[in-house]
Amino acid sequence: MAGSSRDYRGIIRTRYIDSTPWWPEEETADGLPNILFIVLDDMGYADVGCYGSFIETPSIDALAADGLRYRDFHVNAMCSPTRASLLSGCNCHAAGMGFIAEIDMGFPGYRGAVGREYGFLSEALVRKDYATYALGKWHLVPPDARTSAGPFDQWPLGRGFEKFYGFLGAATGQFYPELVCGNEFVSPPKRPEDGYHLSEDLVNRAISYIGDLKSNNPGKPFFCYLAFGALHSPLQAPKEYIERYRGRFNEGWDVYRRMVFGRQKALGIIPADCVLPENDYIAPRWDELTEEEKRVFARYMEVYAGFLTHTDTQIGRLVDYLKKIGQYDNTIIVFLSDNGASAEGGRWGAKNHAYHYVTEKDPPLINEEEMGLLGSADVRAHYPSGWARASNTPLRMYKSWNHCGGVKVPLIITYPKRIKDKGGIRTQYHHVIDIYPTVMELCGIEPPGEINGIPQKPKHGISMVYTFDSPGAPRRRRVQYYEMVGNRAIWADGWKAVADHAANPTLDFSKDRWELYNTDADFSESRDLASQYPDKLRELVDLWWHEAGKYNVLPLAESHLKRMEGFNSKKMYRYRPVKPRTRYVYRPEFIPGPGPRLAQTSYTAKAYVAYRSGDEGVLYAAGETTGGYALYVHDRRLKFHYNWLSYRHFHVESDIELPEGELELGFDFVLTRPGAGVGRLLINGRASGSLYIESESLFLGSPFSIGRFPFVSVTGDMKERQGFPYTNRIDRVEFNLERPLNDLADILELEQALKNE
Repeated sequence: MAGSSRDYRGIIRTRYIDSTPWWPEEETADGLPNILFIVLDDMGYADVGCYGSFIETPSIDALAADGLRYRDFHVNAMCSPTRASLLSGCNCHAAGMGFIAEIDMGFPGYRGAVGREYGFLSEALVRKDYATYALGKWHLVPPDARTSAGPFDQWPLGRGFEKFYGFLGAATGQFYPELVCGNEFVSPPKRPEDGYHLSEDLVNRAISYIGDLKSNNPGKPFFCYLAFGALHSPLQAPKEYIERYRGRFNEGWDVYRRMVFGRQKALGIIPADCVLPENDYIAPRWDELTEEEKRVFARYMEVYAGFLTHTDTQIGRLVDYLKKIGQYDNTIIVFLSDNGASAEGGRWGAKNHAYHYVTEKDPPLINEEEMGLLGSADVRAHYPSGWARASNTPLRMYKSWNHCGGVKVPLIITYPKRIKDKGGIRTQYHHVIDIYPTVMELCGIEPPGEINGIPQKPKHGISMVYTFDSPGAPRRRRVQYYEMVGNRAIWADGWKAVADHAANPTLDFSKDRWELYNTDADFSESRDLASQYPDKLRELVDLWWHEAGKYNVLPLAESHLKRMEGFNSKKMYRYRPVKPRTRYVYRPEFIPGPGPRLAQTSYTAKAYVAYRSGDEGVLYAAGETTGGYALYVHDRRLKFHYNWLSYRHFHVESDIELPEGELELGFDFVLTRPGAGVGRLLINGRASGSLYIESESLFLGSPFSIGRFPFVSVTGDMKERQGFPYTNRIDRVEFNLERPLNDLADILELEQALKNE
């Protein structure tokens, strides 16, 4: 780095030959360890082999055999908060990420972004001459910043990472991901037909980054943050991995859970006196299901298992590469899940993981054809809640709950150069905020007092290095609070109080029942001691309120993941006010990304194009085969198709063939009531074909693009047409959300006629 002219220590004379040059001493990290974080998504405590699973994870198991497994390690109960804590070393509410990045509630603990005063590990390490790479899931950027126009300050390159290759949101397809490279949206390097899968792509890129670094500067260490999309829905994996598990889950989740429980005890990863809790109120018993349901649900788990084994294979490729180039022994590898297994698939599972985000109705059981598509690019599956319960064995509840099933996850730390007790198990209680100080201690680096001129807040974590050489060392963490959308918990010195918040219209959190567990004697929270020790419970609840005030936890919000029983969860959250945008103009140069906000509104869309007889292709589109909408030209007619999460399809074609020339082609939609309305095709302003649309959360679809399908068609008849680009010129596409309703009476009459067809 160049030094300031004020600090210059050379001698400057008239002539160069008479002057004395001086160069500032370069800060170097040569000799310091590499750091590799491997983060899996929505993976349960019991999903990897070394934690009791029967799913094949030899690469992850090998890391455990060469390092340490922590059996009492905890995270936050949701993805964004855990990632914020992992990278910042601070409690999520204090850092501003008390919930997911998509929601800014307007309070300090719920900003949907991490404050600059809570610097990331990447921001500290890059100042110490580390190369810093982020790959995979980010989910720390507010949605209004997820466009090619930025702002980019909360993107990885704005938070200390020098390179980024991955996706910004909560989830993406594994075969057709919404990819970003650096600060630009990009297309995947190849198609699924050519062998593409996101997990493989991420590891290919990680190997490329690391190999390039070690070729150019062998002594420079790296920090690689590798956050797979797996095992978050959509569950998508190469078919050969799924087929490995054909028939292996036919006995069902209750039997499988008991088998895993026995294996966990044999491995010593849970205490010998651990009790397997009774079934909860979320998932049904396997013996209550019909034979058809059992067959379908077993297939969901085969897909999940294949997805994990495929991910494990990619992890193995990266570890093997580190060994090949001689970097494995000097690399700190941290493997964890961001929260417990997810019950968001509901009782039935879902062929589209977004289904339960927009409706509280149960989806229909998938049919034979759909079952054959599970795991492919054609569905965005999520497994049933019964398998999530088995994935969390022996723990209670799930992602978003603060019972141990939501917050206790596997943690493996491998550092061959430093850890001698290979294959050891550690029992000390720790939290995800403890990873940051652990890495900094191992590197011998102090957290910076300022980053880019911004004074830094103290870190909340406690280093775990003391456990490396002392399996029986007394735990150093004394207290840890938890909160996630109204669910609350507090752990202190081996006791835990937890409240499963029941959503209610009055938002009366005082009615929630607090449970009490002695976690030193009851690993799985199977024995509620609240009635036996009311004073201890009151002490812990009071401590929770103290911690809540200390770390910006208030105000408390309801869970959007629970059934509301008449309570309208959509009215719960109040979003950051933004200037309403009622007009969007897109040019053909638009990079696929977020599109117009068409939910629950009337609008008119117009594409200004040139047309010759025989021209065809997409004018605008959003989404893919699992859901989206498109206006396109085919067989000399204008067509519109709306695919609601692959469960319902709405299609209309123009009454006439298109005339040649400069045309104004459009689609006009009038919302007649919430979730329903009338759409009309427009050719030069004249209606030519109408349809009635009724669905919850109208016009879902992402990413949006002009002149082609972003990935594959949202319609079945166009699926084989890659991109289906428009063969002539598109000048622009305009969306106007200020549609005048001067023809509402005619629209209502048309609606009734369409409904009667």
